[in-house]
This record gives sequence, structure tokens and C-alpha cells, in this order.
Amino acid sequence: MSPHVLILGGTTEARELAAALTALPGVRVTTSLAGRVTRPGTVTGDIRIGGFGGADGLAAWLRDQRVDALVDATHPFAEAITANAARAAAATGVPAVVLRRPGWRPGPQDRWYPVGSLAEAAGLLPLLGPRVFLTTGRLGLAAFAHLTELHFVVRSVELPEPPMPPRTEVLLARGPFTVDDETTLLTAHCIDVVVTKDSGGAATAAKLTAARQLALPVVVVRRPALPADVTAVPDVPAVLERLDLSPR
Repeated sequence: MSPHVLILGGTTEARELAAALTALPGVRVTTSLAGRVTRPGTVTGDIRIGGFGGADGLAAWLRDQRVDALVDATHPFAEAITANAARAAAATGVPAVVLRRPGWRPGPQDRWYPVGSLAEAAGLLPLLGPRVFLTTGRLGLAAFAHLTELHFVVRSVELPEPPMPPRTEVLLARGPFTVDDETTLLTAHCIDVVVTKDSGGAATAAKLTAARQLALPVVVVRRPALPADVTAVPDVPAVLERLDLSPR
């Protein structure tokens, strides 16, 4: 019987994994997308859109669809989904793997301010400068809405929803972006400080290089911890090895 692999997430790594799995003979792949982005990137294999209804709903779906392996390739900050996936896998006995790109590490010339939350990041900003490049995603702007004296430049694939800071300029764009792109943006908008989540990977790291070259401070929100007894692998080959599906 052909193995059925469920991938959670619309990340770059999720798409890469789907392509690698569908290239293997006899493997059925379903990628589940949350549906928050109206124009997701191209995904190979079957696609489902929307939530499962928590851990119990996901467990029921794993049983009903005869899933043989579950890969959580969601964003490193999708804390609730990761917790639900761990509980559903434990409840059903379905083998599970968490795919997480490695986090970023500061270099000697970086001016990083690590924080544990968006609220903590917001608390630092008045001390670091009046013009902020905010790249924490369109769903987290409420944490900064009370900062009425600061000017925010927010880049997003789609329009963010309120509440948000009153002095917000939205740039609609989809990456990846080069270091030159980011340097031009930071310079043109007279940015004083960059705020980002530790998403990791190379696709969104150019802004960190640009900030370093411009000697700008960067407030970096640390990743939430993984659930107890859950470990992550860093790339697609490691997932294939863990699932014993490496090409032979």
C-alpha cells in the first residue's frame, strides 16, 4: 500500500518536502494550509485548506485518511499548531517529524536585542528610534498599536488587519529580497530599528545583513519552545531519513 504523508504548513521547507516526496514512487502527499494567505506558493501533491479543529480533529483526520506519517513544517512561531500536531500524533500512534529551519545567530558586528515576545519588543522600541521596520507578520501588529509616536513601515504579502499603530505605512511585497533590496528600503525610509521574529533560513535573512551594514539595531523575537519530548530536524533530507523514505 502506498504510504500517505501529511505535511502541515505553507513554508518554503514544506513545499520543498512535498516536491521531494511526490518524486518518490508510490508516495501520496497531502499538504495542509491554514488558508491565511489567499495566493500561497505552488505546492506539489494534494492540498487541503483550513484548520482541523484542534488536536482531536487532527487525530480524527489522520485516522480517517489513513495517514502513515505526519510532518509539522509550519512556521517556527506556529506554536498552537505544533502542540496540536504533537498531541494528535501521540493519540494515533502516527510517526511524526518536526521540520524547522535553523534559527539565526548574531555575528560580532550585529546589534541584536533578543526578546521573548512581541510585547517585549514593543517595550524596547521607544528607546531605539522613532522609525521602525516591522517584519513580524501581518497578524501581530496589535502588540504595537499603542505606540502612537513611532512611525512603522510594515511589509506584508497581504494587507494587515487592525488594530495597528496609527502611523503605519504598509508595503505589499513577496520575497525573497536581496541585501541590496533591503538596504535600499531601510535607507529610503530612514529606518532607525528593525523588528523581526527568528524565522531562520536564508530566504528572509537579507534584512539582517542590511541592518548590520547600516549599523542598525535589530530586535529579534525568540522562537517558542517545542513541546516536551519533541525534537526538530533542520532540512528535507533529514525528514526523509527519519521517515525511512530517502531515495535509494
